[in-house]
Amino acid sequence: MGAMFRSEEMVLCQMFVQPEAAYVSMYELGEAGIAQFRDLNPHVNDFQRRYVSEVRRCSEMERKLRWVSAELPEPPPPPKPSPRILSPREINILEERIDYIESEIHEITKNAQNLKTDYLSLIELKILIEKTQTFFQDHSAHRKISASVQVYNNEGALGHLGFIAGVVATPRVASFERMLWRISHGNIFFKQAQIEEPLKDPITGHELQKTVFVVFFHGEQIKFRVKKVCTGFQATLYPCPATYKDQQDMLAGVGTRIKDLEIVLEQTENHRRLVLANIARDINTWMVAVRKEKAIYHTLNMFSMDIIKKCLIAECWVPRSDLPLLQRALDDGVKTSGSPIPSIIHQVPTQEIPPTFNRTNKFTRGFQNLIDSYGIASYREVNPALYTIITFPFLFAVMFGDMGHGLIMTAFAAIIIILEKRLAKQKTDNEIWNIFFGGRYIILLMGLFSMYTGLIYNDVFSKSLNIFGSSWRNVYDNATLMKHKMFDLDPAVAYTQTPYPFGLDPAWQFASNNIIFLNSFKMKLSIIFGVIHMAFGVTLSVVNFKFFKKPQMIFLQYLPQILFLLLLFWYLCILMFLKWILYSTVATDPVYGSACAPSVLITFINMMLFKDSEVRPPCDAFMYDGQKAIQRTFLAIPFLCIPVMLCGKPVYQILVKRRQSQSVEGGEVEKMEEDGIGEVMITQAIHTIEYVLGAVSHTASYLRLWALSLAHAQLSAVLWQRLLRMGLGGGSPVMAIPLFFLFAVWAFFTLAILVLMEGLSAFLHTLRLHWVEFMSKFYEGQGYAFLPFSFSVILENDDEDVKEKPNGGPPQ
Repeated sequence: MGAMFRSEEMVLCQMFVQPEAAYVSMYELGEAGIAQFRDLNPHVNDFQRRYVSEVRRCSEMERKLRWVSAELPEPPPPPKPSPRILSPREINILEERIDYIESEIHEITKNAQNLKTDYLSLIELKILIEKTQTFFQDHSAHRKISASVQVYNNEGALGHLGFIAGVVATPRVASFERMLWRISHGNIFFKQAQIEEPLKDPITGHELQKTVFVVFFHGEQIKFRVKKVCTGFQATLYPCPATYKDQQDMLAGVGTRIKDLEIVLEQTENHRRLVLANIARDINTWMVAVRKEKAIYHTLNMFSMDIIKKCLIAECWVPRSDLPLLQRALDDGVKTSGSPIPSIIHQVPTQEIPPTFNRTNKFTRGFQNLIDSYGIASYREVNPALYTIITFPFLFAVMFGDMGHGLIMTAFAAIIIILEKRLAKQKTDNEIWNIFFGGRYIILLMGLFSMYTGLIYNDVFSKSLNIFGSSWRNVYDNATLMKHKMFDLDPAVAYTQTPYPFGLDPAWQFASNNIIFLNSFKMKLSIIFGVIHMAFGVTLSVVNFKFFKKPQMIFLQYLPQILFLLLLFWYLCILMFLKWILYSTVATDPVYGSACAPSVLITFINMMLFKDSEVRPPCDAFMYDGQKAIQRTFLAIPFLCIPVMLCGKPVYQILVKRRQSQSVEGGEVEKMEEDGIGEVMITQAIHTIEYVLGAVSHTASYLRLWALSLAHAQLSAVLWQRLLRMGLGGGSPVMAIPLFFLFAVWAFFTLAILVLMEGLSAFLHTLRLHWVEFMSKFYEGQGYAFLPFSFSVILENDDEDVKEKPNGGPPQ
């Protein structure tokens, strides 16, 4: 957890690497993922860099592999683990193999498409002949045509009429017919018949709806016009005999050719499937190798070349703790390449702000992502993620407190965690599922803490558990109980004055003032938790001040802020504890009886307005001796802290700059710029106003803990009373049938509304309490993330890009 307290220390390293050892060294660094390289050629065009040809070659291989992968009938298996780096010779062999495979698949695909095109033409011709036989039959409306059709030649001319037969897309038939009618002035006879079964496009594989047509006409001029219209509507024309005998002979020949072509198509498809199956075993492994090589050369393009020493120079940010790994990676590169000159590393002093790097594991990664979503931490400032591991699920549970609902959430997260290795291998585009899987440990802790607060509230699906009995006792006899439906219990008599061992007494489940009691209880708890949370956030700023060597800010900022917060709002919490402790129904002094218990809120308001509370005898306006003087003091000190917060830091900066200016050039005093002073004053004024008003608004903001907790409990009670209780109300066995369906409805709404929707609402409110109310007290979040050269990150990002663009495009 030490690495989680603040970001790791980063160093800027300069490396001198020999060109023959650079490739292997970068491979080792890519596997380690410990260095973020800087571009030393920012003004050099990408196409003018040293390794642009290698990057272009890798991009071409990657494009070809993506195209081949898109041709696979099934997703390929995951890549095999690479035991070592591929040598340049092996990369060249792989490139030749990829080129050969791409050419082979392209040729097979093109041949298959040509065969499918021929097959489609034969099928259309077969259907056309079958359909046109009905057009030439000697009955009903076709008698005149049959009598006129006597002689047929290759030009489609008849003794009395000419005709053209073909196939056209069904959606174009209506426009096609109208156009033929217009160009012939009605001197044609058009017959059509739709093909019932859809045909498949030989290239795309999409279904095609087509219609067979025959156009009868008279004269060569109309024939020429008809052909031009057919060409314009992309209709396919086929030769068709006029006599029935010739049609039967052609139909038999076409059928034989179709059967032969089906055999050839099947053999071609089997061969293509076999070739792709052999490729599928290694295509992902090749893709990983190509992407790694491309990433290496892309990073090498960031290096500069020392022409005199004939070596590559690189600069990178590295965590100080990983410097031995960096040296080892470079040494391995030199050893593997056989270079006689070792690689050299030395640290470079710099005033540049380093990137922020928080080392995480699978448990802490989710909480770190919550913090980084607000803003990357400034370099080496306190990391809130460490404390969020506890505070986030706890504040969530205060709003979501129900043991039953928490148990459902815990079981869901536990199942994901148990099966996390299997589920991590199943890549999916479902964003909701990826969020749940990434936050599985957050959900687990939220469920466990909700079970804990559910026991504190004694709330299990809106019902209470009677584990330790009750501290309330019945003071009425049976006869009195039978006559009346509801009674008031006097705490002085009916209560045993023994605190309940754990959580709330189950007797409150049946009390008519249950909501009133829980209202007061949860509202006070929310204020107490909120003030503690904010005070902890303000205190964390001291850690930053000490680390960045700003001890003056402890006196100029921390002390005024913490005094302002504690003397006002923590004092409000102290009044709550005093009220709980001092006032009782069994108090011997009537001043401290329950009837004289003051309203904490009214007392605090009167304190802020310098007013005394109006009470009736024998009650006292104050809870303890000297309360008025202490409250006046606690009110005066915070108001005195405001000028310190407002002017302390600007005055200190002005004095420091004046002292520095006096020490320059033999004590010559330089006049400070008024714009600079004004800017500092305005900035500090904004921060002071933000904190003072925020102390009030942020404290009130924690009341959402009370509001959402009550809302969750009441929704759960409504589901119980309006659904499940209806089925449990009957005593006959017949009620088991409606109870079965009522339980299903109750379970659905419990999961959909109380667990999912209410859980999401509580999660978002908890996130806001951390981002605004807690982290604003000490967290700047002005840093930038450490993005190391890492193969795992590069391959993951490339996979996401491929999902967005699944096809690399056809080969050129």
